[in-house]
Amino acid sequence: MKAEKKVELSGQETLKIAAGEPLNVSIGEAPVTAEDGKAPAAPAEPVARADFEKLKAERDQLQDRLVRLQAEFENARKRADRDRVSDREYASCKVVEQFLPVVDNFELALKSKSTEEQLRSGIELIVKQMDEILRQMQVTPIPAVGEPFDPRLHEALGAVEREDVPDQHVAEEIRRGYRLRERLLRPALVRVAHNSKQTSE
Repeated sequence: MKAEKKVELSGQETLKIAAGEPLNVSIGEAPVTAEDGKAPAAPAEPVARADFEKLKAERDQLQDRLVRLQAEFENARKRADRDRVSDREYASCKVVEQFLPVVDNFELALKSKSTEEQLRSGIELIVKQMDEILRQMQVTPIPAVGEPFDPRLHEALGAVEREDVPDQHVAEEIRRGYRLRERLLRPALVRVAHNSKQTSE
C-alpha cells in the first residue's frame, strides 16, 4: 500500500476551501484541483496562421453560398406564386371567352321585335348553347325529378303531398344543381314528395 503524501495548506488556502473556491495543489508532477481532483486539460496547441486563413476562407465561401441559395429559393417561391396567379387568370379568361357568344345572343334577343313565340324559341336555343358549353367543361346537371331524395345532391325546400310520386322522392325541381366531374358545385333545390297513400300501406 502506497503511503499518502501530506499536503500542508496555508491559512489563506484553508479559507478558500471553506468558501467553496477551487484550490490548485501540486502533488508530485500533476497539479490537482480541490474541486474535482483531476488534472487540468493541457493548453490547446496554437493554430498556424495559414490554417486559420484557410478555415476563414472556407467559412466565408459557405456563408456566401448559403446567402445565394436563400435568394434563389425566395426568387423561385415568388416566381411560383406569379405563375399560379397567371394560370388562374388564364383559366378564368378561357371560361369567360366561351360564354361571350351566349351574352351576344341574349343581347340580340332583347333587341329583336319578335313575337312571344319566336322570342321563347330563341331563348331555348341560347339555353341549349349554354348547356353545350357546360358539357364541354364537364359540368353536368344533377338528376332531380323522380329520383330518390339524396341529401348529398339535393337540398329540400319543403315537402308536397303527391300520390303520383313515390314517397321521399323528388317531386319538383326549383333550381337545377350541377357538378364538375365528381365534385358538387351546388345541390339541386327541390321539393320532396310525401305520399301518404304509400306510407299508410
